[in-house]
Amino acid sequence: MTGNNFSESSEKTKGRICLWRNARLATLAEVRQGLGIVEKGAVVTDGGRIIFAGPESELPASAIEKAEINDLEGRWVTPGLVDCHTHIIYGGNRASEFEMRLNGATYEEIARAGGGIVSSVNATNALSLNGLIAAALPRLDALLSEGVTTIEVKSGYGLNIEAELKMLRAARALESVRPVRVVTSYLGAHATPVEYKGRNGDYLTDVVLPGLEQAHAEGLVDAVDGFCEGIAFSTEEVGRVFDRAKELGIPVKLHAEQLSNLGGARLAASYGALSADHLEYLDRDGANAMAASRTVAVLLPGAFYAINEKQKPPVQALRDAGVHIAIATDCNPGTSPLTSLLLTMNMSATLFGLTVDECIAGATREGARALGLLGKTGTIEVGKSADLAVWDIESPAELVYRIGFNPLYARIFKGERIDR
Repeated sequence: MTGNNFSESSEKTKGRICLWRNARLATLAEVRQGLGIVEKGAVVTDGGRIIFAGPESELPASAIEKAEINDLEGRWVTPGLVDCHTHIIYGGNRASEFEMRLNGATYEEIARAGGGIVSSVNATNALSLNGLIAAALPRLDALLSEGVTTIEVKSGYGLNIEAELKMLRAARALESVRPVRVVTSYLGAHATPVEYKGRNGDYLTDVVLPGLEQAHAEGLVDAVDGFCEGIAFSTEEVGRVFDRAKELGIPVKLHAEQLSNLGGARLAASYGALSADHLEYLDRDGANAMAASRTVAVLLPGAFYAINEKQKPPVQALRDAGVHIAIATDCNPGTSPLTSLLLTMNMSATLFGLTVDECIAGATREGARALGLLGKTGTIEVGKSADLAVWDIESPAELVYRIGFNPLYARIFKGERIDR
């Protein structure tokens, strides 16, 4: 991961058939039970796509004859991990606010005192495009070293049109310097800058909506996000942004019910949102609305932990309603300075009570679903991108059980192997 241009190195995979044999597969395919385990399995890739995944005994002879053979020596293989909610493009840090929280200040108190999201704006806006990319790379590399192959990256620390566009351009640029798939989310409605204090509507009119249109025109935005909370934007204000996204044909998602229940999840569901994220204060009506719209619940235990939240998301209500559950790092400078999806899996189990299967699915298949990418990645199935993680473990439960330990053996992105 030290090369300067991944797009050039990826040319090597085109037209090359690779056999990854002698493996234990956790395919996460929904047609199989649980993790979709295949003992004594194999995967065949052709030009970065999976053309076979299943028992090695069922391998077609033609695939073996033409393939470059890689013996995985009985190691476990999962889909490449998907971090479906991050804010890794930013400048500076907020360690001082961490100290404030240790001394008893709440998230809302810090925000109302001029801290929080707004405090990252000056540091972010002071950086050039290249400066933002350089600042993000160590965080991105930490995630890639744990098997991440797809990452969502949000804007939201610019709070003016050009700065928001700069963040999205930086996010797009990450794909050209690292072997990773990047999905961008426009989060202009993240906070209100100081010059618009008390004038959310004017900020939406002057900055968020025209900024969205420009980002869309430049091809910089894959989804539109917002922060629906008492210290941010109301459901009516978010609705204005979502209406414009709908007109432009862009899918939506929402930070909802993190600190209170404003009905954000129900609003997101009414727009057929890809996901609603955080959800600590979600009620059963919200869960049922999400289920009806097939909106994924993205749980973010890093933020729950970092701000010392007490209200846990209603996991059982989500299960009962049939809502798909994804998990993500929420990597950001203020409330989740977390760059480990493996630790996120452990936190999801120990703090929120998710099962091993739910944690692994949440960081693979369901993360892909939350980004609208399940047809492309997130499971080990024929036709999907050859995005795989190979692990030195005895059972998949180790991925959730261990703390501060990385058992990744190799990461395979679009058919190209990247050793640790």
